[in-house]
Amino acid sequence: MDILLVGFGAMNKRVAAIAEESGHNISGVVTPETKIDASYPIFTNFDNPLPEVDVVIDFSHPTLTTQLLNSTISAPLIIATTGDKDTLVDLMQKKAKTQPVFFSANMSYGVHILTEIIKYATPLLQDFDIEMIEKHHNQKVDAPSGTLVKLYDAIVQNSRQDAQPVYDRHEKSEKRDNREIGISSIRGGTIVGEHEVLYAGHDEVISIKHTAQSKDIFASGALTVAAQLLNKPNGYYTYNNLGE
Repeated sequence: MDILLVGFGAMNKRVAAIAEESGHNISGVVTPETKIDASYPIFTNFDNPLPEVDVVIDFSHPTLTTQLLNSTISAPLIIATTGDKDTLVDLMQKKAKTQPVFFSANMSYGVHILTEIIKYATPLLQDFDIEMIEKHHNQKVDAPSGTLVKLYDAIVQNSRQDAQPVYDRHEKSEKRDNREIGISSIRGGTIVGEHEVLYAGHDEVISIKHTAQSKDIFASGALTVAAQLLNKPNGYYTYNNLGE
């Protein structure tokens, strides 16, 4: 595959390395950063003449992703940007009318399975309190993570429509309401990513957790999706319908 990368942070650097090891070609990088250590053609915006490619992989930030979705690029898009989810999804669905567009806040297939497990488990645990904890490295900007937001949405949509998210308990001096879902974000060191949903009942606790041990799982996930997306008709895709 000929691949155009949008953004060139830690994630797309791993995508580039793994792609080249697998025989793919990085045709260019779109990034506003002009001083980056890369041997690929660099384009500072989408107004530049860009190379013809088979697929575009975007691990960047909402501003750059918005520019991508408003551009004339017609290749299949893989979007893994987190932040401004509602705005970006709306733009992606519009773009999907003219080309295949895949979105996931977490490119790990394991996190997709975690989401499916939570969809199944939550209705069975109606009397359990729910706490959600996510941990990431000290360079991550957004909190809570896009993945945790995805997990929270799965809980609410399946059985907790009246949920009340609580992000900061030290501001409350009262007993927990049974509609509350606690959300905690931890930032430190080089933690790649950990997401846990804790169900606390009477004298028993169930914990469902996914731990990423390397950024390579996200890069490999994006490349695996790219190969599948090449043969898809125009449309908006997630892990839920990619295999259909």
